[in-house]
Formats: sequence, structure tokens, C-alpha cells
Amino acid sequence: MTTPSAATPPAAAPARRDAEATKAAILRAARHLLARHAHADITLKAVADRAGVSPPLILKYFGNKDALFARVMSFEADVPDLLDAPLDDLGRHMVRHVLVGQTERGADPVLRIVFAPLQGEQGDILRANFRAQVGDRLAERLAGPDAGLRAELAVSALLGLGVMFGIARGTHLRAAAIDDIVDRYAPAVQMHLTP
Repeated sequence: MTTPSAATPPAAAPARRDAEATKAAILRAARHLLARHAHADITLKAVADRAGVSPPLILKYFGNKDALFARVMSFEADVPDLLDAPLDDLGRHMVRHVLVGQTERGADPVLRIVFAPLQGEQGDILRANFRAQVGDRLAERLAGPDAGLRAELAVSALLGLGVMFGIARGTHLRAAAIDDIVDRYAPAVQMHLTP
């Protein structure tokens, strides 16, 4: 029986997959595809190919396609960060969060709602989740009259910015520094948040 010599390096351990990073990649891939295709037309293989994983790994982490897309159509994981600021600074925070999300994380916390019309019955789920998890939750934070209307107007302003920055890819907007955009745009959001 031979023993390894001190000069022989030990065999490398197989690389371990970071489960949270893999789940995040799968969710990003599913969001990307949902923004471009109807839910019914998206296969697990397409999601897996885009995420760089195997379809069985998606099943391991999410169970099935419906469970995966239930997560994609929920805003529950995104809203706490979006609304994580004192009310008097919330407009600035929300604008920055949307811009940083698109530039650094490749994901906008609310923009996928604009693709609801592509999704048929699934679009109804997306809209209901959006109302309850984004609009209603923001309205609960607002004092004064017409909190629901003001919340929807603030979110509308964010969606407009998200569309122009992430979908229309406005040349001047994308060339501007994030701080400059926040300085110019946040007051338009904040005016709806504080009566």
C-alpha cells in the first residue's frame, strides 16, 4: 500500500454550489423570461439554460414551475428593502433603490408589473400581488388623507423611471450619475408621500 508523499498535493474537493446565489440566479432568469414571454410559453429548460443550471436543480430548489413563478410574481421579498427608510427620506430611498437595483443587481423591485398584460390569468395574480404587497403596504405607511391614491401616484412615478431607465434605456438618463437623477427625481416621488 502506497502512501501519498508530502510532495503530492491532496485531491481538490469538488466545488460546492452556493445555494442562495443559485436560487437568486434562477429567479433572475425566470424574471427575465417573464418580461419577454407569456408564462405558459416558458419552460424550466429555458430558465435553467439562462441561469446556467440544470432543470432538476430548479425542481430541487423550487419544487415545480408553478412554485418558481409564484415566487417571481410575488413582490414580498422586494418590498422591505424598497420601503426601508424614514418617511421624510423615503422618496430618495425608493428612487435610489430602483436605479441601483437595475445598474448593480440587474433587477428592479417593481418593474415586472408592467409585463402583467402579457401573462393572461397569471397577470391577474401579478396585479393582485402588486396591489397588496407594494401599493397597500406603502399606503399603510402614509399619514394624512388619500393615502392609497398618494401611494399609487408615488409608485407610478417609480415605474415611469424604471421603464425609462431599464426598458426604453433613455440615453441621457443612463449617462447621468445616479446621485443627479435622485436629486432631480426624488422630490416628484416624495411629494406624494408627505401630505
